[in-house]
Amino acid sequence: MTKNWSPGDRLDAKVGKTSDPQVERIDALFVQSATAFSSGPGTITLHGLADSTVYFADRPRREIGHIPSHRFVQLWEPGANSFAVDPPNAVLSFLDEEGTAPEDAALVLREPRLEDDTLSYSVEILDGNLPPRFGPCALFIDVFGRSLSPVSSSGARLKPAKSG
Repeated sequence: MTKNWSPGDRLDAKVGKTSDPQVERIDALFVQSATAFSSGPGTITLHGLADSTVYFADRPRREIGHIPSHRFVQLWEPGANSFAVDPPNAVLSFLDEEGTAPEDAALVLREPRLEDDTLSYSVEILDGNLPPRFGPCALFIDVFGRSLSPVSSSGARLKPAKSG
C-alpha cells in the first residue's frame, strides 16, 4: 500500500529537510515520468511532468510513496546535505512500443528548474547519448551513498515477500 501526500498533510512529515538531523537514512530510488523529452547542450527537459515524484526503497525498509515534484526540486536548496553539494546520478529511459527508442543514458543531475509541468536539469552525461527530442520517458534518480536521504521514515511499509 502506498501513502500519497495530500494538501492536508504536513510536508515535513513526509519529506525531511536536507538539513534536518532527525531524518532517518533511507536509500531510495526516485522516479519522475513525463510525456515528452528534449535536450540541448548540457541540459535535459521533461515535458508533461507528472505531479508527483515516486520513491521506493528496498530492504530492509521497503517503503514507497509519492512527493510533489515541486517539493523534490527543493532538495537542491542550499545546505550541507543538499543535492547541490552531492548531485544524484540518474538513468533516463525512453518508452517506445515500436522498438526505435534511444538507448538509456546515465546522467548526473544538477540545477533543476521547474515551471508548471516542465522540468529542466543541467546534466553531465556519464554514458549514452541524448536525442534532441523524444516522447514518453522516465528518469530514475539514485541517491545511494548519500549520508542523509531526503525521505523521512513515515512512508508506507510493504509486507515482506513470502519465501518458498
